[in-house]
Amino acid sequence: MTAALELLKSLAVNLLIPPFGFATLAALSLLLPVRNRLRGFLLGTTIVGLIALGMPIVADTLLQWLEVRLPSPTTGSPVPRAIVVLGAEVRHTTETPSVVVGPLSLERLAAAARLQRKTGLPVLVSGGTLQTDTPPIADVMAESMRDDFRVPVQWREKHSLTTWENARFSADILKKEGITSVYVVTHAWHMRRALLAFRGTGLIVTPAPTPPDRKDGPILDDFVPRVSTWKVSYFALHEWIGYVWYTLR
Repeated sequence: MTAALELLKSLAVNLLIPPFGFATLAALSLLLPVRNRLRGFLLGTTIVGLIALGMPIVADTLLQWLEVRLPSPTTGSPVPRAIVVLGAEVRHTTETPSVVVGPLSLERLAAAARLQRKTGLPVLVSGGTLQTDTPPIADVMAESMRDDFRVPVQWREKHSLTTWENARFSADILKKEGITSVYVVTHAWHMRRALLAFRGTGLIVTPAPTPPDRKDGPILDDFVPRVSTWKVSYFALHEWIGYVWYTLR
């Protein structure tokens, strides 16, 4: 039942959140009479929205607003005693192993490996099974940490399906070990929502985000729409909506 609900949730998110949400809007507008003013308004909104979200200047700004002024632990907080790495995605290959970490998960693991070598702290990886034919993300991440980065993983949290569950289930594992202060590793644009997820878990979190992309200022090319930028816009809008939702929980 949980897997089915997560599938429906993922479908709804993909259909409603722009940029694809604008395609859904356009499809709905076609159900209206040709001369209906609302139809013209919806189609016009779709065109303008797709063009705007295809511009790097818009997508990058939406992401950067997520990355600035992240909350930090208060002065005198306990020193972190573990590193928590939040999973992102896996991908299938035609080789062995047949399932490996995806690009986002790999970036987080690289940041966690650097932090682990610097601090020597034990690592917890977090992520459950998103598809019935794949292992838990935590298992795939642990294997990558061992094989690709030569960093051992102390704990695997293998049941979470959301960032909220990442935080809750990881906290349950670590508090049993007497650990109440941790580094959390995820993307800078995801960190704000992750910190909200850890709120109320009993863990004191020190953000350890992946390095954000450096932007020296807009150039003319940043105003030229491109298809690849829609993916960036999707990530940004998904995070903003998730951030608002977690704030209200």
